[in-house]
Amino acid sequence: MAPGHYFWAIFYFACLCSASLANNAKVNFREKEKKILDQILGAGKYDARIRPSGINGTDLEATQVFVNMFLRSISKIDDYKMEYSVQLTFREQWLDERLKFDDIGGRLKYLTLTEANRVWMPDLFFSNEKEGHFHNIIMPNVYIRIFPYGSVLYSIRISLTLACPMNLKLYPLDRQVCSLRMASYGWTTADLVFLWKEGDPVQVVKNLHLPRFTLEKFLTDYCNSKTNTGEYSCLKVDLLFKREFSYYLIQIYIPCCMLVIVSWVSFWLDQGAVPARVSLGVTTLLTMATQTSGINASLPPVSYTKAIDVWTGVCLTFVFGALLEFALVNYASRSDRAADMHRENMKKKRRELEQASLDAASDLLDTDSNATFAMKPLVRHPGDPLALEKLRQCEVHMQAPKRPNCCRSWLAKFPTSPLKKVPCFGRGKCSRSKRIDVISRITFPLVFALFNLVYWSTYLFREEEEE
Repeated sequence: MAPGHYFWAIFYFACLCSASLANNAKVNFREKEKKILDQILGAGKYDARIRPSGINGTDLEATQVFVNMFLRSISKIDDYKMEYSVQLTFREQWLDERLKFDDIGGRLKYLTLTEANRVWMPDLFFSNEKEGHFHNIIMPNVYIRIFPYGSVLYSIRISLTLACPMNLKLYPLDRQVCSLRMASYGWTTADLVFLWKEGDPVQVVKNLHLPRFTLEKFLTDYCNSKTNTGEYSCLKVDLLFKREFSYYLIQIYIPCCMLVIVSWVSFWLDQGAVPARVSLGVTTLLTMATQTSGINASLPPVSYTKAIDVWTGVCLTFVFGALLEFALVNYASRSDRAADMHRENMKKKRRELEQASLDAASDLLDTDSNATFAMKPLVRHPGDPLALEKLRQCEVHMQAPKRPNCCRSWLAKFPTSPLKKVPCFGRGKCSRSKRIDVISRITFPLVFALFNLVYWSTYLFREEEEE
């Protein structure tokens, strides 16, 4: 065989050997990872029932578990049930020196597991949880990472429905604090302590959108609890939510104001239009009552008075007052008609008496027709019309002058009829029913404006105090 053929044969054999060594090295690396897992988690070598040692491997010290989370979304905040739903990525990290391994010169950064029961796990639970579930699509959203120095990282995605006791005294001008509490179920603080991870323990997704709330801020704190069986470590996150008022302004406050103003239209209708005024009053009253019941249906039956209760109650009172005002006007109108009939009867009787007096005077003049001159009687006769007129004039001049009433003078500028500019508050110029309508046109808007001033000043000031 020629020397050249030997050279190419040796070269081909060397290439095959190098490829085989490379494949063996790759397989050996995965085999090494498997051997490490079998070595640290093998039967008889690691017991997941025993908690890790404390600081510096001391069994007398408590195991420290560092917690952090990523808040992915908040789907709803239910006022009636007083709960909220949240989806988060929850993470725990602790040191278990029994899981140390050789990282093969830095080539193994960590080992990954998907079975939580292979290693020891803290017995953490959410103390204010109502419902919860893990996510298993497409694969279970959970992993465990074991680092070369024995650190264990546990991460899982969960959805929770948590209780959130609310104070609705300022509803819908309120702020609510909803907590997320995590505690140890069986291990006391002598064995297990939960700590917030330094730096940024709670992260919130950007552009978090809530239908009727805004997440203003969140605070982390500790909430250790003592019971008859010992003291247990506890962590909590307080989420401060501010209710968006624009929704309630459009859906509740403005419609209620419109209903109250519409009920005032009855004051400008003629008092004889009974069907129109009754229909308007009853319709606005029923609409206001329906809206009030709809608002209360979406809120829990609490024992205290809410801000929305004050608003709807006063608006309902104004609408009911407008309906009662028409009943008063109708009663006053009937009384005026009865008084007018009585006045006409009295005038008729007076005219009859005056006519009788004139007849008596003419009879006296006829009997004295032979007299040469007429003499005015020194004594006033009972039926003398001239004497009656002079007596009335004297009584008017003897009456004490009345002081001018500013309120009466100002209200007298409001006429009862657009055609006849007759003031309502001139003496004997108009009926009581029309006076009631004119007073209501001024009083109802002024009192409602005063209520708005007091309402908004009070509750906005209380909101700033609580903030």
